[in-house]
Amino acid sequence: MIWDNKFAISILPELLRGLWVTVQVTLAGTVIALVLGLLVAVLRFSRIPVLSHLLGFYVQFVRGTPLLIQAYCAFFILPMYGVSFSPLATGIVVIGINYSAYTAEVYRAGIDDVPRGQWEAATALNLPVGSTWTRIVLPQAVRSVIPVLGNYLIQMFKDSAVLSAITVFELLAHAQAIGSSNFRYLEPLTIAGLLFLLVSYPASQIVRRLERRFAPSR
Repeated sequence: MIWDNKFAISILPELLRGLWVTVQVTLAGTVIALVLGLLVAVLRFSRIPVLSHLLGFYVQFVRGTPLLIQAYCAFFILPMYGVSFSPLATGIVVIGINYSAYTAEVYRAGIDDVPRGQWEAATALNLPVGSTWTRIVLPQAVRSVIPVLGNYLIQMFKDSAVLSAITVFELLAHAQAIGSSNFRYLEPLTIAGLLFLLVSYPASQIVRRLERRFAPSR
């Protein structure tokens, strides 16, 4: 099969629409993952009886099961119990919850890395628990893990292709649809791969800059 420039140009607008959906899924999923992961990390670190163990199981369960199975369960099984959303909303929630388990562990590592003296100083100054977390612990913890969180954002961008299995019409789904309807897969899949690279490579460079800027001094 020979590359057809005319065909490649003609399908580019449709692939760009798919790319926009992929970006939406990534950004919305990232918000869910960052907020939910932080909440899970803080609650686990607080060592609240029962709740801490439940959240620990949540992290292990989500990390230990494939994203695709989680997507299938949310899309095909939950509607049987009256819980259903659009494919796009389902994909966003699933990928956000999936990555929240990973970001929770990243946050936990950052919190553990805060010097014990910071906690003791806050206790000596009789600071409220909320102020200790928001003014002392979290600013230091989050700063040290920003590069790792950035890497997860890039990984989420690429993993969003999995959601095509539940009819989320993102970039890969558009490429597959074009290929099957025209019996030509060379151009759509190649362009889709290049579009993924076009976004992920600059993002990885930004993450490297953040890593150099925010890397804690030892």
